[in-house]
Amino acid sequence: MADFKEKALKYHSHPVPGKISVELTKPAETVEHLALAYSPGVAEPVREIAADPNNAYQYTAKGNLVAVISNGTAILGLGNLGPLASKPVMEGKALLFKRFANLDAIDIEVRHRTTEEFINTVANIADTFGGINLEDIKAPECFEIEKELIQRCSVPIFHDDQHGTAIVTAAGLLNALEIQGKEIHEATIVCMGAGAAAIACMELLIKCGAQREKIYMLDRKGVIHTRRDDLNEYKQLFANNTDRRTLEDAIEGADVFVGVSGPDVLPPEALKLMNKNPVVFACSNPDPEIKPELAKATRDDLIMATGRSDYPNQVNNVLCFPFIFRGALDVRATAINDEMKVAAVHAIREITKESVPAEVLKASKVDKLEFGPEYIIPKPMDPRLCSRVALAVANAAIESGVAQIELPKNYMQS
Repeated sequence: MADFKEKALKYHSHPVPGKISVELTKPAETVEHLALAYSPGVAEPVREIAADPNNAYQYTAKGNLVAVISNGTAILGLGNLGPLASKPVMEGKALLFKRFANLDAIDIEVRHRTTEEFINTVANIADTFGGINLEDIKAPECFEIEKELIQRCSVPIFHDDQHGTAIVTAAGLLNALEIQGKEIHEATIVCMGAGAAAIACMELLIKCGAQREKIYMLDRKGVIHTRRDDLNEYKQLFANNTDRRTLEDAIEGADVFVGVSGPDVLPPEALKLMNKNPVVFACSNPDPEIKPELAKATRDDLIMATGRSDYPNQVNNVLCFPFIFRGALDVRATAINDEMKVAAVHAIREITKESVPAEVLKASKVDKLEFGPEYIIPKPMDPRLCSRVALAVANAAIESGVAQIELPKNYMQS
């Protein structure tokens, strides 16, 4: 671990500090170039945009620019370390946008005293960008922030910790249930964790067919049920009318366990209580709710996913967020709605069922990948993700009425 720490620090500091930079897209070598780039030439697009704000998409980088914004209150698994400490993560997100979807992204870290101040700051700069990716903001404030910004901004707002996690989880989970011979609407689901990611995951699973009354959500005090008087409005959505109180109570006979909580909270004794052919998503990072080796030693009939890259079936947000923004920005969507999220789920699902390109096998350092218990979601390096997910999202935006332009006929073919 000491060696890895040194590698990580060197990666971030050499040959120049940080992971992103700005590049020029126009020549700036002559006096004429400078006259066009700045004064007096810049006055012409200024006038065009003043006359019609949509012209900003034609004359500026707005249409390919995403803001990655955080207040640093929930940084990875490290907690509330403040906005400046979140900057390496936000730069990393910007790197992923560029690497996987050729989107330019700028990280913005906001210091504020109240939630309202944060909302006002983001709303006041929103028109600079084609879309805004919120990141590492703690619950329950993140719900209020996203909801208010969606209402106030005319560009798509997306809290990836919620919806990116939910989309990849739903895609993998639906595929795992299919392999196990189960239907989502019949499945009993136990969700360990009741934060932003957990609530978003369960809400999206419901939109994909899960039954709310078959979901048992647990927080630090146990099962969330209707007789508790300590629930915020978001947990109340999952208050189950049940006498079950503990994990063991909830998990008996369950088909699915989704963990977005903490390490080693699913004991093997509880795993043994699940229904035959269970699905376990232990997504706490870096240490899952149950280690895969222990889970598989306990149940040889399960399908398992984690948040780690060194095990099969990694639940990784990079499988969706760059491509969701790619599709949304390419049709100038004003929002990223449920229809677009569900479209992304099914696009990711279908890629997994197809033959895997040789370049993906090489990048993954494996000889073979086939739809089945060890391969329920695509690998992050799969080049098909960009075209397929972006197209599905763009079409869903058009069909649901939030797109402002149509797609070109040769979209994603060039």
